[in-house]
Amino acid sequence: MPLWKIHHPADAYTAEEKKEFSGPARLRILLALPAAAAAVAALAACGSSGSSSGSSSPVAAASSTLQTAKIGGATVLTNGKGFTLYSFAPDTPTKSNCNGTCAHNWPPVKGPATASGVKGTFSTIKRSDGATQATFDGHPLYTFVGDTAPGQAKGNGVNAAGGLWHEVTTSGSAPAGGSSSGSGGGGYGY
Repeated sequence: MPLWKIHHPADAYTAEEKKEFSGPARLRILLALPAAAAAVAALAACGSSGSSSGSSSPVAAASSTLQTAKIGGATVLTNGKGFTLYSFAPDTPTKSNCNGTCAHNWPPVKGPATASGVKGTFSTIKRSDGATQATFDGHPLYTFVGDTAPGQAKGNGVNAAGGLWHEVTTSGSAPAGGSSSGSGGGGYGY
């Protein structure tokens, strides 16, 4: 005897119940199942988000609490999870020039942002997509998807997306990174 007949014998349902779960009603149930599964998956993904960002960006949505870390002899600004923050040479104090694929690889830090004990000015700019991005001393802030663990600065000195990327230092000089030369002098010598 087939297994389905053991669990769902035909005589276990009345004629009215059989009619209720056939035709359009059954179709509605079958169509609702994938939608419900997708909703559960979306909720699970939202609950487990935390970096990206690249995510996404591994930065809090409302306000970013930043910190510092010693990387390669320089004290650099990091996000709350210890990932190095970068500035992009083509940016201006009021405009990010990193959008689309660039912003996917260099996720913008959501603003506003603060960092206890850091001397400098934190502010925000409005991105072309309407999002608010954190800035430090007039430089829009980003993380880098190439940094896979806290304490890395693989993006420092990289020439990508139309310009040089520099780790954001709070003291000391920024060492050159990658195969490109860095600027030193606080990471902003462009």
